Amino acid sequence: MQQISRRKVLASAAAIGATSVFLPLVIPRTARAAAYKVIRADTRIIDVGGRAAKVLGLVQPDGTHGLVTSAGDRFQVRMENALDAPTLIHWHGLTPPFGQDGVPDLPQPLLQPRQSYDYSFLIATPGTHWMHAHTLQEQQLLAAPLIVTDAAEADVDEHPVVVLFHDFSFKTPQELLAGLTGAASAATSHSMSGHSMPGMNMSATGMADDGQGMSMPMDVNDIEYDAYLANDRTLDDPQAFPVERNGNVRLRLINGATATAFWIDTGLVEGEAIAVDGNPVVPVRGRRFPLAMGQRIDIRLRIPDEAGAWPVLALREGSVERTGFVLATKGGAVKRVAPAGEQAAPALDLAFEVGLAAVKPLAEMPAALQQPVVLGGSMQGYSWTLNGKTWGDHRPISVRNGQRIELTMRNASMMGHPMHLHGHHFQVVAIDGQRFAGAVRDTVWVPPMREVTVAFDAANPGTWAFHCHHLYHMATGMMTVVDYAA
Repeated sequence: MQQISRRKVLASAAAIGATSVFLPLVIPRTARAAAYKVIRADTRIIDVGGRAAKVLGLVQPDGTHGLVTSAGDRFQVRMENALDAPTLIHWHGLTPPFGQDGVPDLPQPLLQPRQSYDYSFLIATPGTHWMHAHTLQEQQLLAAPLIVTDAAEADVDEHPVVVLFHDFSFKTPQELLAGLTGAASAATSHSMSGHSMPGMNMSATGMADDGQGMSMPMDVNDIEYDAYLANDRTLDDPQAFPVERNGNVRLRLINGATATAFWIDTGLVEGEAIAVDGNPVVPVRGRRFPLAMGQRIDIRLRIPDEAGAWPVLALREGSVERTGFVLATKGGAVKRVAPAGEQAAPALDLAFEVGLAAVKPLAEMPAALQQPVVLGGSMQGYSWTLNGKTWGDHRPISVRNGQRIELTMRNASMMGHPMHLHGHHFQVVAIDGQRFAGAVRDTVWVPPMREVTVAFDAANPGTWAFHCHHLYHMATGMMTVVDYAA
């Protein structure tokens, strides 16, 4: 493909009417409810390293990516499909009633081209969330921020900065999946309706689910991407957010990557994590914070009382690649940051997780159900399982309304898995059997050969997806449901 400048890419995109500039969300002091906000799934052109790339996007009619709404309001959204293919959007982090969650066949059918769905439900709590396709289209950047503001924080003196991270390939997601599985038939499918690819062998292979007898090294990254993006931009041309000297900044960071976990590195400015997955935590200070696929983190920074520009980087775990953005005061010189560091970032671990404590933990009560969940699979054959089963042959986790449920996830594979539960928030209550009152989340990282226990209250009847948020692990079987008994 011809190498062209970013300016020419954006100019040509504008000429054909494609959305090409990531218009950031403007977060007002108070977000007022409207009748229906329109979000449209559409194609657009972005510049990736001087190359024009046709991707997908979720935009409002004015071109803004994503939504801002307020806790206590109704989520009233009209989802329009302007694509030439079916799609469906999941409201990641919200807890809608069953039927409005945006997962194909649970129970919504895919939204057909030039059709729309109307969603309407109460938003109970604030937080940094996001929306994304629950199909392979997620790899094509069909995702956007979804910020729920808190009226109680309207007078807090801080500048919000919203950033959505992605991993990007010029290959199609079908080509990437076929490269992982060796299944040429995968390249002919346009989506993961039903969450498995037609023609694929979905049986578990290679690695025993009991985790015994393994001598293979840990697998960190299974796809080599062409670029890593922060709000659709690489470090060749990062987004620079204007900030004030000595001012407070609230970073709302979202890992929308399909197969890449990051370390968030705030560099010279120390930050404090104040929320994870939209839920407040007792502040934890630091300069490096883990962020797995599907997770979000809110970090508060105090800008130094001087003119300057401060990069905030997302470091690809286990490698040197990175992306990021810049916080710049008036007169601050934005210097180039190389897209690769000198040293590889470590693999994500649980050191940060074990130090988190929820501001609003679950009430203490005994668990009515303690369910073990073994995370299995391997790169050989590329099949990933929950309790030895793949999607389609899965074993539902049966619960009853009003029960306290505990899920103990033991990772018997050699890759980490970001495990996400739809329709609920859970609290991390144990790591490797050691009990503690951890963070409230919806997505938790489970490293190889580690065990994480989460607890949640079954208070949202339905049949809810529970899966690994590595897109290709889910696509090859790593998903089941939490099913409320009648």
